[in-house]
Amino acid sequence: MIKKIICLILLCFCFSCSNSNNDKKIDIDNNLLSEPENLYKLAKITFDNKNFELARNQFQEIQKLFPLSNEAIQSEIMIAFIDYVKMDYDNAILNYRKIINKYPSHKDLDYIYYMIAMCNYEQLQDEALDGYYNDIALSSFDQVINRYPESKYAKDSRQKIILVKSNIAAKHMEIGRFYLSNKKYIAALNRFKIIVEEFSITKFTPEALHRMVEAYYEMGMYEESYNTAALLGYNYPESKWYKYSYNLVQEIDGEETFLKKIRNFFNGRILFH
Repeated sequence: MIKKIICLILLCFCFSCSNSNNDKKIDIDNNLLSEPENLYKLAKITFDNKNFELARNQFQEIQKLFPLSNEAIQSEIMIAFIDYVKMDYDNAILNYRKIINKYPSHKDLDYIYYMIAMCNYEQLQDEALDGYYNDIALSSFDQVINRYPESKYAKDSRQKIILVKSNIAAKHMEIGRFYLSNKKYIAALNRFKIIVEEFSITKFTPEALHRMVEAYYEMGMYEESYNTAALLGYNYPESKWYKYSYNLVQEIDGEETFLKKIRNFFNGRILFH
């Protein structure tokens, strides 16, 4: 047992120095050297100790020595993951895509697609800034769900999609508020409608509806203001935004008329939920 432990330690030393000390020969158990799983375990220990560059070299060595082994494929995946951990997202995505192209039937491709999505997701910008990666992240997570709907990564992808859509909706809200405060009501309405129609699952929908009520009210389009307030009240009756809208539109021609118009609005209407 002691002999085996010593051999593993020597193997780790030999493996980590193989590129710089090729002329040095260490007499250790040949059986250990000939098994890629042992080399992979040692590289994984190096990775777990956060010595990422040495771990990368060790995984690359496995690829050279045992190119047809399962450990060689796993080493490629780990090399891409090292890039991800170091936030070198471009190289990580490049390496993950190489794996997809080389091994189109690999059992862990759901994980590979998920990691590509995560690389894009972690580059999302603040909603007030350019959201270039929003669409890319959405597309990447959709790909995970469409290709592997039963995968454990599909569930998390669905949750991440909600967060990405919230990020996009937040950007539309920011721009819409800006237009509204500058009395550019049509431009503001267009932004708020995008949120209501395309991102209704986000937390910004009640506010977007209220801002539409405000915009219509300021434009003198009272019927549209009534109808939007009714829609807001139907779907979010406890929301503070409905209370704001209620207080605004009931001032137009009285609470009684407002409530009557709401009843008329509900008749024959199908409301989103």
